[in-house]
Amino acid sequence: MSKRVLSIGQCVPDDGAILRFLSTHFDIQMVRAVDEQDALARIRTEPYDLILVNRKLDIDHSDGLGVIRSIQADPDINTTPVMLVSNYPDAQEKAIQIGAEMGFGKMEYNKAEVIERLGKFLKDD
Repeated sequence: MSKRVLSIGQCVPDDGAILRFLSTHFDIQMVRAVDEQDALARIRTEPYDLILVNRKLDIDHSDGLGVIRSIQADPDINTTPVMLVSNYPDAQEKAIQIGAEMGFGKMEYNKAEVIERLGKFLKDD
């Protein structure tokens, strides 16, 4: 059965690249959310196995860490693992400090450790 991934705030080309990357290694369905409101509404009404949040949301360049904070602050939706998509180690560390899993950057597609990290959430049971 496919795992469901919510991708928040990526631009269309990056969403396509993430989908290709994940689909190469896992059986997934990816849903796109353009901003925090869209994402929170989707998380409240649809189940996901993993949530990926861009460091800066494409639509308005707002901070993806704010989206992660909103997800983590809501006990009704904070049970789904969240990862930050960012090449910046300091941003990854901040995301972990507020409750996210270690994420990955766009320069890290197909690295064995990233595939293994994602596999915790996206491998078939």
